[in-house]
Amino acid sequence: MRAGRVAGFEEMKIPKAYIDGYARGQQVEPERSANYIAHTTIGDPLADAAVADLEPLGPKEMSRLIALGMHDRADNALRNAPASVRDFFAHCAEPPEWLDLSTFQPGCRMFHRNSRLVLAGMVGGVLVEGFSTNIAKSFFLTGRLRDKGVRRLKQNNRHLLEIFMPGGMDRHADGWTHSVRVRLVHAKIRKLLAKSDEWDIEEFGTPVSAAHVGFAIAAFSARLLKHLERLGGSFNDEERRSFMAVWRYSGYLMGVPETILYQDEKDALEMFRVGRMCEPPPSMESIALASSLINSAPLFAGLDDRNKRRKLAGYIEQISRALIGNELADELRYSQKRTFGTLWKFRTLNRIERIMEKLIPRLSRENANFTTILEVSMYDKKGINYSLPDDVYAERSSQW
Repeated sequence: MRAGRVAGFEEMKIPKAYIDGYARGQQVEPERSANYIAHTTIGDPLADAAVADLEPLGPKEMSRLIALGMHDRADNALRNAPASVRDFFAHCAEPPEWLDLSTFQPGCRMFHRNSRLVLAGMVGGVLVEGFSTNIAKSFFLTGRLRDKGVRRLKQNNRHLLEIFMPGGMDRHADGWTHSVRVRLVHAKIRKLLAKSDEWDIEEFGTPVSAAHVGFAIAAFSARLLKHLERLGGSFNDEERRSFMAVWRYSGYLMGVPETILYQDEKDALEMFRVGRMCEPPPSMESIALASSLINSAPLFAGLDDRNKRRKLAGYIEQISRALIGNELADELRYSQKRTFGTLWKFRTLNRIERIMEKLIPRLSRENANFTTILEVSMYDKKGINYSLPDDVYAERSSQW
């Protein structure tokens, strides 16, 4: 038995949508594909139980208890909270044996040096690739990108920024709290979808499953590094390992079980490859969300002029096609664009900017990089919002 594999999955029930993908995976990577499929029916027992017990307390008390768990360092801060809530935060507070926070600094430096390219790789690459899987169905049904797209993208960027701030992944720091918050949001969305008429568990498995969150973390880390290389990012082997380590710990805090949490970059790339193999072909929801993502990017970048937005969206789509490849781009119904030389031109312009910065230090992008990602991140005036969605549809849900 492969180390870390879900025990007893030989008798697993395969969701109908994954029967063909499982057969494909068995021809290439039988153990890894079986492990992936097993996780399509697994949620997050600790977070799911905590959210179920918090819900009857009402939104105000729920937010108060979550904030206590996030920020209060006293051991008895949650003494009056439900046992499941105490168990959840106790688990989050207990670092895994493999964690070494001292190794995170090179990854943080690399992120801030390349943050504009990271954003390009996320929007044009890994987010689109993530939406090519069945996770698109949960995003589409809830309307998280369709109706609240700009806010959701900015929240995603805020999480990304905070985990790569120096010290951001220390317990109670903002990277730590944002990772845990994502876990609770996933649990609430899982609960809302499971009890709605919109989700067929026998067909699609568990909504926002451990398989999909594990796949997403592998994409955000190892797959993003591949995109950064093609976009002209600069980093060494130490920074590469550190970047992977930061995302691995964030994934752990987001509830990815260690049975599907990657070990290193090679393992993450294999998980991504096998996950794509096991997933069904991109659905109509995948196509709609990929289009929504590409067309939302100019909006959350602050462009108001329609013609400028259209031009930038077209350029982002061209970069995206070059990153994800023609096969997937065609499946997602991208417009037909020639991509020969696209990434070379992007890298060349990037190099020219770096040379100009050395010749004219006042043009340095260090501050520009940081300012750019701040501008496209979500900052609520009242601080971090610990409210959770209270309706399966984003347009009917309270602000969170």
